[in-house]
Amino acid sequence: MVTNLPVLRRTVLALAISAFALAGFARADDPPKPRPETAAPSGQKGSRGGGPQNTSQASPSAAELHRLPPDSTTKQTLDLPGRTLNFAATAGSIRVFDGKGEPLADIAYTSYELDGADRATRPVTFLFNGGPGASSAWLQFGAAGPWRLPLDGEALSPSASPEVKPNAETWLDFTDLVFIDPVSTGYSRFVASSEDARKSFYSVDADANSIALVIRRWLEKHDRLTSPKYVAGESYGGIRGPKVVRQLQLQHGVGVRGLIMVSPLLDFREFTGTSLLQYVATLPSYVAVAREAKGPVKRADLADVEAYARGEFLADLVKGEADKEATNRLADKVAELTGIDQAVSRRLAGRFDVGEFRREFDRKNGKVTGRYDASVRGFDPYPDSSSSRFGDPSGDSLQAPLTSAAVDVLTRKLNWRPDGSYEVLNGAVEGNWDFGRGINPPQSVSELRQILATDAKLNVLVGHGLFDLATPYFGTKRVLDQLPAFVTQRVKFVVYPGGHMFYSRDGSRQAFRSEVERLIRE
Repeated sequence: MVTNLPVLRRTVLALAISAFALAGFARADDPPKPRPETAAPSGQKGSRGGGPQNTSQASPSAAELHRLPPDSTTKQTLDLPGRTLNFAATAGSIRVFDGKGEPLADIAYTSYELDGADRATRPVTFLFNGGPGASSAWLQFGAAGPWRLPLDGEALSPSASPEVKPNAETWLDFTDLVFIDPVSTGYSRFVASSEDARKSFYSVDADANSIALVIRRWLEKHDRLTSPKYVAGESYGGIRGPKVVRQLQLQHGVGVRGLIMVSPLLDFREFTGTSLLQYVATLPSYVAVAREAKGPVKRADLADVEAYARGEFLADLVKGEADKEATNRLADKVAELTGIDQAVSRRLAGRFDVGEFRREFDRKNGKVTGRYDASVRGFDPYPDSSSSRFGDPSGDSLQAPLTSAAVDVLTRKLNWRPDGSYEVLNGAVEGNWDFGRGINPPQSVSELRQILATDAKLNVLVGHGLFDLATPYFGTKRVLDQLPAFVTQRVKFVVYPGGHMFYSRDGSRQAFRSEVERLIRE
């Protein structure tokens, strides 16, 4: 999941996060030890002298009242075609403290470790989604975990069964898995109520630091510091991923062998304001949607559109609407490629933002396309309205079954029963997020360059879906093409039929899993 761009534009000028947030976190789970003369048990005031303290009426602290249940580890068996996997599943949390030893938040995780493997050499992969505000359920139950919830686009509805099935494409065959839910997603929660505590997580850099800290603490807690380590992030995870790896390298003494990014957003700048590059990024996906309506499409089938987008299309965009000839030429070509009415394309000067394309593509039938997967179409609830008031038929229908599936697996299969609600996609996080300082939109390309330059053994895999309008694949391709030549052989870019969650399609999920296995086994 990735944030809606209008929210970014409203928040990109937010004030810098406080020194408190930038100062980082203390060691997770183990708060700094107070000096012996001031130490006191929880619920009892410290005292340097005087008589004995009466502890019989001591009440738990507010932090303890909010604590998640103790970790639960269960033995599991997964019967799959041609093999059986026996593994330990742990659902639990890691508490994060500030520099003074005060608890800030409990970060929930779910880990799967294969039985009988050498812990020193067995790879372990840490996975998170984006948003910001999305739990890791999307990757866990859609792509990589031992159980999968079928995410079949138009065939899935909010009332669909949330029953998970054994995942034949689980990554557990070749790597242990740790799914992390950033604070305020899944069951992760604040245990401190101050505004400073919230700021220490709800910003680009502090968020990355908190996830890096949780990774390091999990490695220590499970005696896995010598294991080969990998990081995987989806969507806004493209901002998180390189920053987390950089934090692990510099601040936490942890090296990472590989970075996997699923439908990532690496740079907000091309989607901000009046940038012409947003139209270059989205055009190949628009055309992929039009061609998919007539038959199966692969990226190779879009070579002509990619060449046009980076060539004549961009040249005509740059000339501007003052050049009527160039504008009409551009608009007519876009209409031809997408099938949208020529008059509409000319009215918009061939410059379709995502919302306009989603409504205009099949407007004659009163339908809108999905944002996460534009090959999925649903009814426009207000087809005669002059304003756009529709949701996402490719994403909205997933939230109910995915939430129920996550809760069912955690409570019934893994025997971990927190109180409170499970947040699969928490919009309040996005609304309160500090996206940056001054006029610089967030980007992770700088960190991507740094981590590749710092570690010559680090490899990167980037996967995208053809029909994704939230993070269009061609926008990422443009960014990766600007990387220095020395990283060319270590960054692999793959594109599959599908949307933002391209792994919902069987063929795409299987193909991407093979690429991940190749990255980890090499």
